[in-house]
Amino acid sequence: MSTGGSGRGASGTGGSGASATGPRAPLPRRVLATAVDVAGRTWARRGELREPESRGAVLLGLVLVVAGVVAFGSVLDVVGEGDGLAEADRPVLGWLVAARGGPVTAFLTAVSAVTGPTVLPVVVLVATLAWGVRTRRWWEPALLAGAMVLSTLVSVTVKAVVARPRPPLSTMSVPGSESTYSFPSGHTVGTATFLLVLGYLVWIRRPHVRPLLLWVATTGAGILLVAGSRLYLGYHFLTDVTAGLALAVAVLGVVVVVDRRRALRAARMTAGAPGHDAGSEPAG
Repeated sequence: MSTGGSGRGASGTGGSGASATGPRAPLPRRVLATAVDVAGRTWARRGELREPESRGAVLLGLVLVVAGVVAFGSVLDVVGEGDGLAEADRPVLGWLVAARGGPVTAFLTAVSAVTGPTVLPVVVLVATLAWGVRTRRWWEPALLAGAMVLSTLVSVTVKAVVARPRPPLSTMSVPGSESTYSFPSGHTVGTATFLLVLGYLVWIRRPHVRPLLLWVATTGAGILLVAGSRLYLGYHFLTDVTAGLALAVAVLGVVVVVDRRRALRAARMTAGAPGHDAGSEPAG
């Protein structure tokens, strides 16, 4: 046995075990470190993302799928073990319940209602129909609708399998108003999927830095508002909303892969068409 024990490897001062992707690092950490590395290299070539011939966007989509699934699996694991992030579930819930006030509660109740299973599907339906009619392009609206259906099916299935009880009735702003299981937060899954996928579908047609920053800021604010409302109103734990965001990231990755693979196939068909000069006009 070498003198560089496990403590030195864990501290990052030793050999191969010191690396975030080394053999001693936990699997989720290695996968996420690899995902960050691939995403960084893809971002360095972001100007190519819109080009139909580029495989970089497809790779980035796969990275998002893997990162989302690994993050979700990690949260599920700590929920089952009751450690890590799950240790903050009840303290965070208790702190928010203690800080609850009338006007804020009314506002966040409205936010929760708009992003719930009754109103949000109507918003999605109206948005997709309006988008398709206005642009006469139905691929993007269909992708958005498909992403919402996929995220809903996954969320409902996971809820039934995990069967995690809701927080105590005493913490809910309206006790007994939520009768389904708690993990993951359906409101967070739905809202995050809608904002992430909608933003991507708009941005990828004009992939510039300023719109990207605007997309990240507005999406982050929207997700934080909805996830925070579910915590504040006492209907979910912190790990519920975190898992919901992770699932939404995975669904975004699926959308990116499907969308960019379609663009890649279309570019190949166009390039192979008789009389087509591949260099006569820019791709996309």
